[in-house]
Amino acid sequence: MLTDERVFEEHRAHLVRVGYRITGSLADAEDAVQEAWLRLAGLDAAARAEIRDERAWLTTVVGRLCLDRLRSAAARREHYVGPWLPEPLLTSGDSDEPLAAVVRDEGVRMAAMVVLERLSPPQRVAFVLHEALALPYAQIGEVLGCPEATARQHAARARKIVADADPPPRASTAEQEALLARFSEAISRADGAALVELLHPDVVWVSDSDGRARAARRPVVGAEKVARLLLGLIEKYGLESLLRHGSAVHVNGELGIRTPATGTTPAGVGVFAVRDGRIAAVYHVVNPGKLARLPA
Repeated sequence: MLTDERVFEEHRAHLVRVGYRITGSLADAEDAVQEAWLRLAGLDAAARAEIRDERAWLTTVVGRLCLDRLRSAAARREHYVGPWLPEPLLTSGDSDEPLAAVVRDEGVRMAAMVVLERLSPPQRVAFVLHEALALPYAQIGEVLGCPEATARQHAARARKIVADADPPPRASTAEQEALLARFSEAISRADGAALVELLHPDVVWVSDSDGRARAARRPVVGAEKVARLLLGLIEKYGLESLLRHGSAVHVNGELGIRTPATGTTPAGVGVFAVRDGRIAAVYHVVNPGKLARLPA
């Protein structure tokens, strides 16, 4: 049976992706993956011989560990100030980066991750495990500590919630680049009409600060309202200068902007979701706790 470290590394991206989709935290995902590896390495020969599929075994262990973390996080989020967004995953687009294989998956784009926040912890685990590995519901029930029929119900309800939410699919790189360029140009001119034209009528702006940085504490919905928000930020903070000092990055596999802290304006990471050629959502993370692990 293949259980050496080389084989584990082959599964690492898959396991980190599963853990991140369940918890929304890269740190929690990586901790769970490391713990799963230690548990596998600690098995004796007889126990290892009983494992028919290391990938499935490791996935269920990561799922169980992340369920515990998710339940704990759900209690902490009751006291979170303002909207909660997943920890952004930043890459430069280099295929050799450690996170490159993780963010390649459609399920980790920010719009899809935000929808998962609508699910209860059992629903989220059942949905991710069944989608990620097509695990049998009996095995998912073992992870959740419930009968197979209940696990099936959790997954079915999760699929309905995700389908009803209908998060925008990942736009092509060319479309993202064109929109980002037009957005930056409209910001630099403080052109409200151009901004409204770029924004989907039902666009939503979501800022994650936990009260630790200045940001809207409720989602802002609608093209006119989001445009006014942007124009207000430009007038108050000189947002156009931030864009000139900002850098284009890949956020959860999609093109986004990373801006530095300047004066009273906090550092931030933003990424768009695109629908029908317009910006359908802007996810903006300014909580310093979620930016502390980002690469320099």
